Amino acid sequence: MSIKLRLTILSFLQFFIWGAWLITIGAYWFQTKQWSGAQFGAIFSTMGIASIFMPSLMGIVADKWVNAEKLYGVLHLLGGVTLCCIPFVTDPGVFFWVILLNMIFYMPTLALSIAVSYSALKSQGLDVVKDYPPIRVWGTIGFIAAMWAVTFLGFEKSANQFYVAAGAALLLGFYSFTLPACPPPSKGASGRSLVDALGLKSFALLRDRKLATFFVFALLLGAALQLTNAYGDTFLHDFDKVPAYRDTLSVQHPAFIMSISQISETLFILAIPFFLRRFGIKQVMLFSMIAWVLRFGLLAYGNPGSGLWMIIMSCIVYGMAFDFFNISGSLFVETQTQPSIRASAQGLFMMMTNGFGAVLGSSISGLVIQNYFTDAAGNKDWHGIWLAFAAYALVIAVLFVFIFKHKHEPQELENKYSEPAVAA
Repeated sequence: MSIKLRLTILSFLQFFIWGAWLITIGAYWFQTKQWSGAQFGAIFSTMGIASIFMPSLMGIVADKWVNAEKLYGVLHLLGGVTLCCIPFVTDPGVFFWVILLNMIFYMPTLALSIAVSYSALKSQGLDVVKDYPPIRVWGTIGFIAAMWAVTFLGFEKSANQFYVAAGAALLLGFYSFTLPACPPPSKGASGRSLVDALGLKSFALLRDRKLATFFVFALLLGAALQLTNAYGDTFLHDFDKVPAYRDTLSVQHPAFIMSISQISETLFILAIPFFLRRFGIKQVMLFSMIAWVLRFGLLAYGNPGSGLWMIIMSCIVYGMAFDFFNISGSLFVETQTQPSIRASAQGLFMMMTNGFGAVLGSSISGLVIQNYFTDAAGNKDWHGIWLAFAAYALVIAVLFVFIFKHKHEPQELENKYSEPAVAA
């Protein structure tokens, strides 16, 4: 079996796990358990809380002590066991802690999957910018497959969605031990400082003005991503209150409509190598921010009836909004860091986006929506909500143009992406 196929299976299962419950957990929470919305906000922040420390911590472990593919496998096995426990939880407070534990195991695997994939590709003399995006696209296909499986099996409101995710997690956990070895690049390094010994060297990247600025904007865009994850499915479910829309496909199966976003991802992932080489990271990130403005703006005016095309277009531009920020960002980090700290640096990137960004997006947006866009009866002004989010993305884009300084060097980019992995 070729290394590309083996990594394709890894990518598919990695995101199948998440897709099986991330978009539909709200339906389970509100429709089946009938727990409160205030507590749900805390549930959705668990991925952010876990991402603040776990990706960086596990990246340090992978850089210094344990093979990345083995650590990756252990984390998925632990996550699978945790997912199996979720259906037995009957208290929302306990539910929070169990979900948080699952996120502690899952979130670092996002960065580790990148580190393992990059290492395996480079060890074969392959070009990550050309060869990784077609592999990563299968992660998006896995996410779509999980969403479709859950919605058409009737599991959107059922605890069975967690069993589907658990099965994939356990399978990936065992499969990970068959992957090519990805040994710690800094293991046994001599003459190390205290910072090196503690594995904190990747945080020194924040002293670089360009990288520090990049990570700040990664945080702000990470907040934008959480807005759609948290409220996209709920937005469509709310149309169930309108008789004219109640029986439409988008209201009956919101996860199916939202999966168009992931289908769009598959196309934009394949376009990343061209855009990165042609325009550079700054332009690509700016394209992402403009796409976020369109994403939210179209949702503001969309509906399951005559405005369905706007919702569909919003899902299509999501592919550019997500990929041009998330995948391109990880590739940019890869080119700007030394081999000895790349797993840690990817963890730092995930910490800023899925950690601080997720917490910022879920907590502040929840307060804003509750105080300014929710009436006394609990009804939400979705038009105002989405326009506010669009304005947020627009402000970020304008600031980014003037603050982030980076000169695009196509030849330098080519050399850095194709360099072989070496141990420090």
